[in-house]
Amino acid sequence: MTQAARRGDGLTASLWAMGGAVFAFIYLPLVVVIVYAFHDSPIIAWPLRLGTLKWFTALAHDRGILDAALASVKLALLAVAIALVVGVPGAFVLDRSEFPGKTAFRRLVLLPLILPGIITGVALLTFFSFVGLRLSSGFPLVPGWPVVLGHSAALTSVVITQVFARLQRFDRAQEEASQDLYANEWQTFRYVTFPNIRTAVLGAGLLVFTLSLDEIAVTFFLIGRQNTLPLQIWGLLRRGITPEVNAASAVIFLVSVVVIVIWARLMREEPQT
Repeated sequence: MTQAARRGDGLTASLWAMGGAVFAFIYLPLVVVIVYAFHDSPIIAWPLRLGTLKWFTALAHDRGILDAALASVKLALLAVAIALVVGVPGAFVLDRSEFPGKTAFRRLVLLPLILPGIITGVALLTFFSFVGLRLSSGFPLVPGWPVVLGHSAALTSVVITQVFARLQRFDRAQEEASQDLYANEWQTFRYVTFPNIRTAVLGAGLLVFTLSLDEIAVTFFLIGRQNTLPLQIWGLLRRGITPEVNAASAVIFLVSVVVIVIWARLMREEPQT
């Protein structure tokens, strides 16, 4: 083996080692949390006694966590609905319209994703207080309209960026061909445009759903009388980490992974030709 080949093998091995170290740094804490969810003892300590599901059973009978989980799901679904209603037309405006300051507006769309959640939460709290919207106003088991609108405002940019990116890859000649065949604008959108952006819309909705479930900074400032699941878990952590908290974290992690995998598969699909 030549010296150059040996250097190349050494560089490859070093890159693999660095990559493994990075992945371990990111994911090893998650593995520890999931492992301790199956630990038989209520005390989180070695040696491990794995193989029990009693903490998941306790989790299923914890009324506080169940109510918080239901509120989080309802909150996320409402946030997805509002984000899609606002974000999809917004993406079309960015793709199809020309107006002064369009480039700057495209940058500003990303601002809610860039700003720290605490800044967004304080700004929204100040605004809702100014317009007189009470934090507790909402449906039963939904933490109030302010937090719903707050999640929607913070995550609409996800929908805009995802759908806009797909529209940029869409061949507009298909719409022109549809109109040449005497289809009106609604028929063209229904049978030509929407099928090409459908996976981007669904993927954006799934991503907003996942981010809303995990959101805590904005929720903390806009919450009403009902807790969400992240805030409920945060409250439990004040008494220390327990196997039940680990079980809840494992369930959230599993749901998040499933949703993100589906989103990634949808975003890989190419527009129809």
